[in-house]
Amino acid sequence: MNFIVLRAYDNYIYAHIRMGMLQAAGINCHLRDELTVTTDPLLSPALGGIKIMVEASQALEADQLLRETENNG
Repeated sequence: MNFIVLRAYDNYIYAHIRMGMLQAAGINCHLRDELTVTTDPLLSPALGGIKIMVEASQALEADQLLRETENNG
C-alpha cells in the first residue's frame, strides 16, 4: 500500500474527527506524528503537524469529502 499525506492539523481532535469521517466512508487512512505532536505541541511546526495519511488510490475521494466538510463549516 502506498500512503500519501492528505492534510495536516495542529490539533489532534480535528485530526481524529476528519480521520473518523474518512474511515466511516470506507477510506483506508491513519494518522502520522500524532503521538509526538500531542506529547510536545512545540514540535508541531518542525514536523508539519499531525498528518492524515490516505491510500493513494483513494486520495481524490478523500480530498473531495474533506473539502465538502471544510466548506460547510
